Amino acid sequence: MSRYTKFYLVEIQYLGMRYHGWQKQDKLKTIQLMLDKTIRFVWEKPFKILAAGRTDAMVSAQSTYFELFLNEKLDSSSFFEAMNYNLPPDIAVKSIREVDANFNVIIDVKEKTYHYYFAYGCERFPLAASLIGFYRDELDIDKMIAAARLFEGEHDFTYFCKDVKEGTTKVRTIQQAEVRRNTELQANFFPPESFVFEVRGKGFGRHQIRLMMGALFQIGAGVITEYDLNKALKGESLPTDKLLAPGSGLMVKEVKY
Repeated sequence: MSRYTKFYLVEIQYLGMRYHGWQKQDKLKTIQLMLDKTIRFVWEKPFKILAAGRTDAMVSAQSTYFELFLNEKLDSSSFFEAMNYNLPPDIAVKSIREVDANFNVIIDVKEKTYHYYFAYGCERFPLAASLIGFYRDELDIDKMIAAARLFEGEHDFTYFCKDVKEGTTKVRTIQQAEVRRNTELQANFFPPESFVFEVRGKGFGRHQIRLMMGALFQIGAGVITEYDLNKALKGESLPTDKLLAPGSGLMVKEVKY
């Protein structure tokens, strides 16, 4: 039986550029490490946190969640203020609400939306590198727009997931996958034109979105074709090397419960 009797769903937002992903790692700065340190400072009592999902190094989140386990009732308003006063400026608590003991921050997710922001070409925009993945060569965006739709529906995403054990598959359903011009994430130091790959589904494997984005880069660059992508979506390997898109372009856009 768990020693914790109080449970809270905490919404957070963070810029991932300075962090080695969510999960604690020896001698590395991670999101979980910074949250643990801050909670320990403002709460000073036993607690545990569990994320809705782990993110890779340099991946950001506009809105994601962790569950906070306590053995005493929380003053949510005071905790909210104390956390945001003491957290580093690239991490923020956005909301807190109490949930019951049956709630599971991982299993109860209904839908996750990811955005991958990208631009292409040889011109450099260093200040945008924390939020945009750059592809050095020319891309055929129309081909990428058409190919992105192939991800929709139920497919075998084994090819697009890292560390899948032999004999297992990653059959998942994607509700939406589209490439379009980026009109929402804007700054005067961004390239004049950028794009976003939006993916929506219940759950994703390790590196799945970044490998899907890598495949779209390869299609846009003429390295592979839609025929190749369809083969990969049946769990088949391709003769070319996989391309893992940079983590900095990926953002957890929304998690729904």
